[in-house]
Amino acid sequence: MPFIEVSVIEDVFTPEQKNRLITRLTDAMVSVEGENMRPVTWCVIREVASGDWGIAGNALTTADVHALAAGAGA
Repeated sequence: MPFIEVSVIEDVFTPEQKNRLITRLTDAMVSVEGENMRPVTWCVIREVASGDWGIAGNALTTADVHALAAGAGA
């Protein structure tokens, strides 16, 4: 039984975006393992508190991610 776990910074993705992630990640897994595995393919999105995620020794916040998505530097 496949288990897909994705960690994201809190408040970056809307509920609709998280639903799309779950759907598309499940579809990707099923494309490899076969349609019969869809009912037992689990996908969990875990949200990490803003500032509790670090890259290159620097904390990354929700605002930083929104700035990156908008094309600005963090």
